[in-house]
Amino acid sequence: MKRWLFFLALSISCLFFLASCSWNHPQPLRVAEVTRSVFYAPQYVALEQGFFEEEGLTVELTTTWGGDKTMATLLSNGADIALVGSETSIYVHNQGTKDPVINFAKLTQTDGTFLVAREPHSSFSFEELKGKTFLGQRKGGMPQMVGEYVLKKHHIHPQHDLELIQNIDFQNIANSFASGTGDYVQLFEPQASLFEQEGIGSIVASFGKEATHIPYTVYMAKESFLTENEEDLIKYTRAIYKAERWVYTHSSEEVATVITPYFDDISFELLTKSVERYKSQQSYAENPILTPSEWKTLQSIMIEAKELKQPVPYETLVNTDIAEQAMHK
Repeated sequence: MKRWLFFLALSISCLFFLASCSWNHPQPLRVAEVTRSVFYAPQYVALEQGFFEEEGLTVELTTTWGGDKTMATLLSNGADIALVGSETSIYVHNQGTKDPVINFAKLTQTDGTFLVAREPHSSFSFEELKGKTFLGQRKGGMPQMVGEYVLKKHHIHPQHDLELIQNIDFQNIANSFASGTGDYVQLFEPQASLFEQEGIGSIVASFGKEATHIPYTVYMAKESFLTENEEDLIKYTRAIYKAERWVYTHSSEEVATVITPYFDDISFELLTKSVERYKSQQSYAENPILTPSEWKTLQSIMIEAKELKQPVPYETLVNTDIAEQAMHK
């Protein structure tokens, strides 16, 4: 009898030990990023510098290549968090959903694309695009809408004054330009600088500099997930905030050194140059809070592009409580 009680006690102890191990090692937060870009340097800094681990989190990052695919991954529960343009949450809202997608932390605050011309320019004017072929981004996506916003700012009608190509998948745009399609193309870093280095094209303008501050790339989650996992999202946002500050308090060379594992095929020199481009125009968010004025500007651009009829109230799709708690704890 004593022997049986001993094994029973031992078994119960083992169960408590296993339960404790399970509790101390939660499932990783699954994050889907819309593309792999130096534009998201703070995210990679947070991963490499151990900021998530400091918060007791593990993060599983997947690149889903395009806004539609990223949002589809989030909605189908293939990811817990999406890093994608805020416009996608508005599209989901307008299609009608019982579980809206909520923006809770901002990563970038300007457009991240650059205008690349096939031929070098000693000086450049947007007037030069008239009559030319422009290889743009996906219709309805922020890169394309900001691109059109900037063209109109320079008195160029995107549909009338040039040949606009928008039927190429996001991940294939750079290859299409490299193979001879288009006189101009809209590209993120480090691809834009890589093409300049290889003589494929020349960077002639920055859409980030030409446009205003907007919540360009934001972390979002379904409302149900946010409600059930608020504490984890506060910790996640705190790690991102640490990384955002780290990027601005360290040199471009130091940032490039940390994020190198995510860009194996890019030289250190080119990576540093790309980071510096984004830092110099303050593309990286300085804190994770998405402001009402940024939300208003975002929707003004969408309305101008005829992708939105009526604005969606800020409070409907933006949660700042998580970022505010992350910044002040």
